[in-house]
Amino acid sequence: MNKIVSIAFIALRLFLGGFMIYGGIQKFSKPMPAPIEVVEKAQQFTSPDQVETLQKILYISGAKQTGYFWEVLGICELLFGLLLLLQGTGFIGALLLLPITLHIFLFHVFLEPDDVPELLQTGALFLVNIVLVLKERDQWKHLLWIKPL
Repeated sequence: MNKIVSIAFIALRLFLGGFMIYGGIQKFSKPMPAPIEVVEKAQQFTSPDQVETLQKILYISGAKQTGYFWEVLGICELLFGLLLLLQGTGFIGALLLLPITLHIFLFHVFLEPDDVPELLQTGALFLVNIVLVLKERDQWKHLLWIKPL
C-alpha cells in the first residue's frame, strides 16, 4: 500500500510540475503586445454582456505591460515546476508554487466563473499543490507552533 501511495505522490508531482513548466514556457511564446494593441483589442469588448472578457483582457494585458510581472511569473513557474520534478527539492517546489496555483485558481473563480471545466482544472491544480505540501507536514508543522520551554 505504501508503494502505491508513493507512486501516486510521484504522479501528482509530475502532473503539477509538468503543468507549471508548460505554463511557464507559454509565457514566453508570444511577443508582448504594444499598449495601442491592448486598447484596440479591449475596445472590441465594451458591450455589457462582454464585461468578463474585457476584465480578462485588461488583467492579463496589464500584467504583460508592466514589463516584468508576466516574465517573472513565467520564470517562477518554470523554476518551481523543475524543483517539483526533482526528488530532493519537491517539497520546496510545492511550497513555492502554492501562491501561484492559488492565484491561477482565483483568477478563474472571479474572471471565468461560468467556465466549469477551467474551474475544475485549476481547482485540481490547487488541490494537488495543497496535498503535496500537506504530505510533508511532519517536517514543517513544528514551525507553526513553538512550544514554550
